[in-house]
Amino acid sequence: MRISVYVGCKMLPNQFFKMLSDETRVRCLLLIAREEGLCVRELTEALQESQPKVSRHLAQLRQSGVLVDERIGQWVKYRVSTELPGWLRKIIEGLKNSNCLKEQYQQDIERLKAMHNRPFSA
Repeated sequence: MRISVYVGCKMLPNQFFKMLSDETRVRCLLLIAREEGLCVRELTEALQESQPKVSRHLAQLRQSGVLVDERIGQWVKYRVSTELPGWLRKIIEGLKNSNCLKEQYQQDIERLKAMHNRPFSA
């Protein structure tokens, strides 16, 4: 098992919000935060996006320090970093718990729940 943790997130609020100006990154972050970790295969299914596109956006989130990745066998699981500053954890928690955003992206949630043979499902 390999865990990649990038040096603490030194991101400023304006940089974080600029990064979330892309809807695919928002959708990835929301699903990963809600599910407490997902792999690219799960995200491509839920978002109905190509693997290269999802991987590119995950790389940006990981390089910024917002996400960390963990290799488990053939899969790489992405999760929200535990090393984020308090202000950033609060924002992500607020996004995760937003009923308005749950309604907006309900189809993503439903597609993920309907997915068979998920690598990390309980």
